[in-house]
Amino acid sequence: MQQPLESLLKRDRMVLTVCLCASTLIATYFIVTGAGLGMSAVKMTHPDSSMDMDMVMPVDWSPAYFLAMFVMWWVMMIAMMLPSAAPVILLSAALNRRSRAEVQPYGSALVFTLGYLLAWAVFSVAAVCMQWWLEQKGVLSMRMQSTSTALTGSLLILAGAWQLSPMKHACLRHCRSPIDFLTRNRRPGTSGALLMGIHHGLYCLGCCWFLMALLFVGGVMNLYWIVGLALFVWMEKVLMVGAQLGRPVGILLVLWGAWELWQLI
Repeated sequence: MQQPLESLLKRDRMVLTVCLCASTLIATYFIVTGAGLGMSAVKMTHPDSSMDMDMVMPVDWSPAYFLAMFVMWWVMMIAMMLPSAAPVILLSAALNRRSRAEVQPYGSALVFTLGYLLAWAVFSVAAVCMQWWLEQKGVLSMRMQSTSTALTGSLLILAGAWQLSPMKHACLRHCRSPIDFLTRNRRPGTSGALLMGIHHGLYCLGCCWFLMALLFVGGVMNLYWIVGLALFVWMEKVLMVGAQLGRPVGILLVLWGAWELWQLI
């Protein structure tokens, strides 16, 4: 006897939720244990007295090191962004099931997720290039944190201004209510799911990319900043009050950045 559609949807949600939770936990474990950098994020966040993590030390940027930094950034984005993207991924799976009840939606939902994460892979490449440039300028510490007051203030003001911009709020509206996009722009097959995931990922990127750049302010491997930014992104996208959080946070970031720059006068 064929199961009712609602029963199938519940089972699909459970399977996909387990997969998303497992992926997030694995990515989080990778970051907490140091992302292959030879030192855990816990030690970078709370170094012992013998380690000066605020020291600027030149790094030999070989192709292997660039790849390691890319993996670190991308896995970090997976750990930070998947929780806030989970509702959209589950919704896409539910729509797939309703449109083609005889086909398991797991594959298309996972391909959609891959497309979403590919958008963040592009950001990760840009972040590594930014990291390389800042290290060449001698303004990043061993914990990958800005040592320049001018850089810190500028990043804070730019991030705050982006939080207040119309484009940020347009992207946030899409991320908070993606059902119109998922129903109007449906593409069939595996390639269609991939393209839809990339498309949605680009909206999410537009919503959050400057917030992720603030990792250079607090320290790329600083667990407090990683958790804090991930939590704020989740609140913006999921909670009912999320749409109202961006403006006060943007104003605070601008004021904080202005205070940093004021110290240079």
